[in-house]
Amino acid sequence: MNKEYQRVLSCLECVRKVTDFKPEIAVVLGSGLGAFADNIDIAVSIDYKDIEGFPISTVPGHVGRFVFGYVDKIPVVIMQGRVHFYEGYSMNDCVLPIRLMHMLGADTLILTNASGGLNKDFKAGDFMIIEDHISFFVRNPLLGANIDELGTRFPDMSEVYDKSLRLAVKDAADKLKVEVKSGVYVQLTGPSYETPAETRLLAALGADAVGMSTVCEAIAAAHMGMHICGISCVSNAASYISDHPLSHAEVQTAMNAAAVNFGKLMRETIINIDKLKLG
Repeated sequence: MNKEYQRVLSCLECVRKVTDFKPEIAVVLGSGLGAFADNIDIAVSIDYKDIEGFPISTVPGHVGRFVFGYVDKIPVVIMQGRVHFYEGYSMNDCVLPIRLMHMLGADTLILTNASGGLNKDFKAGDFMIIEDHISFFVRNPLLGANIDELGTRFPDMSEVYDKSLRLAVKDAADKLKVEVKSGVYVQLTGPSYETPAETRLLAALGADAVGMSTVCEAIAAAHMGMHICGISCVSNAASYISDHPLSHAEVQTAMNAAAVNFGKLMRETIINIDKLKLG
């Protein structure tokens, strides 16, 4: 048996010793967006450190726990903080939580993040529905022996972000009168922010927002056949646009300001997705 698959099974066994909760929708909360998990009907929470062999979040603003509960009676599992490649973890570490949530029962995945705006029409606080991504700046999480129990060797990536889910986000935003943009997201390794030359290159390639997560998780989820949508919160203008140095404090400040609207958008989005009954 593939050692990474064995590792996921071990984590699954550890979680099942605590709860038999079966989620339908999995959510990953990015930097500054963790408060949403505190406002659902919580059934149980499990700290990452209490799951044997599970990677631990080390970044400020990432609590580091799974929250199991209900949004309008819809069973969900929420990652209140994620792990990143720049923390020194392997790509298998970074996507292990996605694989685990799928094996716990979730068929749909909502990925969220904080990002730098490459599109000059974007401003701090904007929400962007991820239409597509650019992945070749980071190590592909599927490199190495394929985990046949999870998916095919050569998974299709022609529509990673499900069109029906993107419409569910847009409909939720329209109902709430929250403005949303759409665009292409690109993941770099970090942890350093991008130079002006790098952000000009990324914009020229067609990217609208840049960050240090999400794409690797989406690839792993697509490999398993999950339905995926992504929402990026633009926390700052990219360095080729901005007139001041970038900092993590600026990111957290912008995300905290967007948190209320984000929470409303997430709740309505989950309700809309549940109505689709994608299975």
